Amino acid sequence: MSPTRERLTPEPPSWLGIPPFPEAVKEALGKAEQRKNLRHATGTIRAKRVARADEVDNWEELRTAAAQIKDRVGRHLDDYLVQAEKAMTDAGVTVHWARDGKEANRIVADIAKAKGVDEVVKIKSMATQEIDLNEALEAEGIAAWETDLAELIVQLGHDLPSHILVPAIHRNRSEVREIFRTEMGTYGTPAPAGVSDNPEELTAAARTHLRDKFLRSKMAVSGGNFIIADTGTLVIVESEGNGRMCLTLPETLVSVVGIEKLLPTIEDLEVFLKLLPRSSTGERMNPYTSFWTGVTPGDGPQDLHVILLDNGRTNVLSDPVGRAALRCIRCSACLNICPVYERVGGHAYGSMYPGPIGAILGPQLRGLEEERDRALPYASTLCGACNDVCPVRIPFTDILVHLRHKVAEYKSSKHPTVEGGIMKGAGWVMSDGKHLASVQVASRAAGKLYRGKWIGPMPVPLAGRWLQARDVEAPPTETFREWWKKNREGGQK
Repeated sequence: MSPTRERLTPEPPSWLGIPPFPEAVKEALGKAEQRKNLRHATGTIRAKRVARADEVDNWEELRTAAAQIKDRVGRHLDDYLVQAEKAMTDAGVTVHWARDGKEANRIVADIAKAKGVDEVVKIKSMATQEIDLNEALEAEGIAAWETDLAELIVQLGHDLPSHILVPAIHRNRSEVREIFRTEMGTYGTPAPAGVSDNPEELTAAARTHLRDKFLRSKMAVSGGNFIIADTGTLVIVESEGNGRMCLTLPETLVSVVGIEKLLPTIEDLEVFLKLLPRSSTGERMNPYTSFWTGVTPGDGPQDLHVILLDNGRTNVLSDPVGRAALRCIRCSACLNICPVYERVGGHAYGSMYPGPIGAILGPQLRGLEEERDRALPYASTLCGACNDVCPVRIPFTDILVHLRHKVAEYKSSKHPTVEGGIMKGAGWVMSDGKHLASVQVASRAAGKLYRGKWIGPMPVPLAGRWLQARDVEAPPTETFREWWKKNREGGQK
């Protein structure tokens, strides 16, 4: 059982406490050590990814196949979900449906209480971060221990993850040593007194710290990289083996999985197991790839639960342009190539999904009511590098432009602006030739009024600072229609 203390687990800061991206980047750009760490880490991963992708002769065909498979899942998601539920239920899994994070958290907490446990071990999971599961369990008196090494660093450091694949990418090994030295003993087995910043020593300290938690925990929580619809098989890929420990030792396993993570058949998985490791860690295959199909007596957890999480995904699916974001397999290749992410890090995005994928997925999952979400589609140079590396061909730049348009529409609907009024008027003018002709009469009159002169800067309320440094030529004294009539229809040829 977990030791008694004021807080069961280290308390992280809140995403809600981070200002919108345009403000957050000012502080992020001042962190020279963080920029150095990010530049080194992302550069290393990029180089490995290029080398591994170049080994595959049909790399581009695999990307196309992956995109088509995910799109097919989206088109028939209702059918695949029903099929997957039946297959999992037939295999002995209890399937739950969660409309949002609050409902999913309640289900996990209720299962833990029913089992009489006050702590769980966790496999790294973006879905559980998305719904703030750790904080919800803490409020119910249940400790949630992260077992992924990078997630452990973040948790013990009272920090927030800054990368999808490498949550502690913003930390160097000296910082990790200090976190282990000062925090490990508060929440379990302490680090050795003389631990150095040598990676092998730090890893050994983490292994010792986690071993007790693995051996005593009766319940584990995971996400899921994929669910095979026709067999009900869950798939998790990982690099350290901590996931394998969580999938074999505890008596109860609860998996929180987004409804978009389905694949039709096991044959479809082959495509993704070639793309995912090469795109994420620059490896030919994942060190640990775990499959489990229901309950097997005497082998692994005997009480399996799967929570199928919506939490805004059906809203994303309803957008013909934005729905391509649901192809994402959380490889983080878009983060590693992004020049913006490399300079500001993940925290500036104010979301567990940083980088290009965060800029297009977060605002769609949560909506545009908050300023932080309205700012994210602008957190990009639109250079298109993310389009080129994405293993499932997500058209990031198209979606970013689409979301910028939606943000502009949202702002105009809430607070009408002069610019919006001008654009609405221009739309009326250009919608009909008669409208244009009537406006041209006014333009001609203005041209005669300012004949031979220049119009200086426009009044600030009308044009703002743009025209304060620019001159605009006077309107013409003759419209194009008049010129055409005189020179082409009956006048000079």
